[in-house]
Amino acid sequence: MTSNTKYIFVTGGVTSSLGKGIIAASLAKLLQAQGYRTTIQKLDPYINVDPGTLNPYEHGECYVTDDGAETDLDLGHYERFLNVPTSQANNVTTGRIYQSVIEKERRGEFLGKTVQVIPHITDEIKNRVQILGNSGDYDIVITEIGGTVGDIESLPYIEAVRQLKWDLGEHNAIVIHLTLVPFLSAAGELKTKPTQHSVKTLMESGVMADILVCRTEHELPEELRRKLALFCNVREEAVIQSIDASTIYDVPNLMLEQGLDKVVLKKLGLKSATPDLTQWNAFLSRHKNPKGEVTIGLIGKYVELQDSYKSILEAFIHAGAANEVKVNVESVHSEYLNQDNIKFKLSHLDGILVAPGFGERGIEGKIDAVKYVREHNIPFLGICLGMQMAVIEYSRNVLGLADANSTEMDEATSNPVIDLMEEQKSVTHKGGTMRLGSWDCQLQKGSITAKVYGKELVKERHRHRYEFNNDYREQIEVAGMKATGINPETGLVEIVEIPTHPWFVGVQYHPEYKSTVANPHPLFVAFVKAALKYSKSKNNVSMA
Repeated sequence: MTSNTKYIFVTGGVTSSLGKGIIAASLAKLLQAQGYRTTIQKLDPYINVDPGTLNPYEHGECYVTDDGAETDLDLGHYERFLNVPTSQANNVTTGRIYQSVIEKERRGEFLGKTVQVIPHITDEIKNRVQILGNSGDYDIVITEIGGTVGDIESLPYIEAVRQLKWDLGEHNAIVIHLTLVPFLSAAGELKTKPTQHSVKTLMESGVMADILVCRTEHELPEELRRKLALFCNVREEAVIQSIDASTIYDVPNLMLEQGLDKVVLKKLGLKSATPDLTQWNAFLSRHKNPKGEVTIGLIGKYVELQDSYKSILEAFIHAGAANEVKVNVESVHSEYLNQDNIKFKLSHLDGILVAPGFGERGIEGKIDAVKYVREHNIPFLGICLGMQMAVIEYSRNVLGLADANSTEMDEATSNPVIDLMEEQKSVTHKGGTMRLGSWDCQLQKGSITAKVYGKELVKERHRHRYEFNNDYREQIEVAGMKATGINPETGLVEIVEIPTHPWFVGVQYHPEYKSTVANPHPLFVAFVKAALKYSKSKNNVSMA
């Protein structure tokens, strides 16, 4: 516990995608493991109000919090590492900052003054940065600044950091600058000049880095660290190497070895102790020493970019470690999946997950995939759109409703087994208007999911506009597909299962958002377990 909240700002230089989010999450983990109440927030320099309107190819997945915020995927890392839920306050975009300032101006709050970037935009940024700190819930707030220093769009944030460092005074705010030390194979050496330039750019904005974290593919020799320390105005112990790791979950230990937590706490005037990483390392040990393996097909239409399904891939890592198996995820592009190649693409898999998504591209491939797993008794998990595809497939091929569809794909379908939710029909502004955030789900006694969760009422996170059409519920259930999870308030079908199938579950919500290192999601754990069982039975048959 600290008497006042301390602030850590993480900036990046030279290039994007250096892993500011992972460094921030790893440092937070080390501070949390020493008893400090720590949280992380992300400031994104784009003009979108939130990532909810962004294409996954542009920005990776859109992560959803309990309170319904559509946020940056880095918040997923924060939750997975810390096992602490994030909220609206943990992610702010330039769009939201400007929107707030413009609304204040329209209300006349600036009393006729000219509204400018400084002080009005920077003041708004400073206020947003301190919301979590002022709540009294945290000792340390880590703020990750998106983009790289020198970008035009990042300048207001860097200026706000400069002002905050000044406002908060010594030992209350520090800046960690993440930068690249590239290896030039032609010269056979590591180069410090990009880092020097990056620090210089930061200093031109009036901000001095307190700690340098250097992303590198090779060990940084002592003389190079000394050179960086001298040229970049930082102490030698504050030049930290961040070398490529086999998994992101190694990074907290690598940062511990480098003494990042010690340097940070010393600069903040706080005591350091040995972090308790017992649970974390137990997970790592299970993850790195699997006793078996399974291959699961991920059927989606954004598979070219792994970040589109980031939370799903991480949930498989958590569930794999819980089952002590390695989960190989094989990406299958649903757009190129059809009756002719489906056996070739899916028959060798131990389980199939049909991924979330929007729009009609690649839909028929997903429906074909569901039909194949249903008929061949392969374990199946459908998430959001994946669950809807399972309902459409069953309606077409078991109920005989040949034109069954979602009104999202075909507005004129005579059998809309998936339809737009009533409250969505009047929506014209699309941003932030889906069914979002955490909702109750009542599970049917004796169902697969009730056994998996070990209780009958759960809360899960949502992000959708379309739903299971209850007008068709009776005839779908009579045919053998059961609605086993219902929202008690609205009657919305959240879960469908086929009891006669070894393991067939479709969920309207997104379980992947709640899977963490400390608490792997029970649905993913059970799905991987079912895939392992299927894999063993398949191997026994082939050996017989």
